Amino acid sequence: MSAWFGSNKVLERITLTMEPGRVTALIGPSGCGKSTFLRILNRMHELIPSAALSGSVELDNVNIYGPSVRVTDTRLRIGMVFQRPNPFPSMTIAQYVLSGLRLSGTKVRNPDALVKDCLERAGLWKETRNRLNEAGAALSGGQQQRLCIARALAVRPKVLLMDEPCSALDPISTSVIEETIRELCQELTIVIVTHNMQQAQRVSDTCALFLVDSEGAAGHIVEAGPTQQMFDSPRDPRTADYVHGRFG
Repeated sequence: MSAWFGSNKVLERITLTMEPGRVTALIGPSGCGKSTFLRILNRMHELIPSAALSGSVELDNVNIYGPSVRVTDTRLRIGMVFQRPNPFPSMTIAQYVLSGLRLSGTKVRNPDALVKDCLERAGLWKETRNRLNEAGAALSGGQQQRLCIARALAVRPKVLLMDEPCSALDPISTSVIEETIRELCQELTIVIVTHNMQQAQRVSDTCALFLVDSEGAAGHIVEAGPTQQMFDSPRDPRTADYVHGRFG
């Protein structure tokens, strides 16, 4: 795929396979298109009036940009967790977990059981089981991020996209989120953008390095492969330089 904002090309011929049941980390300096690529994967790119796209994104061999595929259906299958947690201040913890389902008009037979299941899978149940009627915004930053993960899980997605989910968190909260990611990848495909090379090594199975060759050029993938190989014996010298902190 390639992508534009107006006449500005931001991604150049991106080809990447994200394997099911694996964590794929997108790494690279700021401004090389990682977050744009992530948003393309669940059709948020098209919300920007000047945005354009060529190519396709296939999930189970179906192009999610095909004319017969509804945006709502795509976002139910491909969830998104953003850089900063964003629980609605007027909603309780339980209401927020279910909010995605309600917005999509999906009926839930046993909402209490679903709230518990999603909070357990997000590693938040023990901390919130006696606070379900309190505002989600009253939780700590790390807890709010896990609450956002629980909300994303409630719609039963096949893929979970995470845009720097730990960048605003302390080390302890980061560790909890990383543990949650490793547990969730047993049932989901996860794609995460991170600038933390240690985090990429800890949580991902596969890495893809995005770079921009010169000012004004479009981002492209320099190298992609198993995480251990990318860090220990990369094929491209630019990969070695980046993952070992010599630039970026």
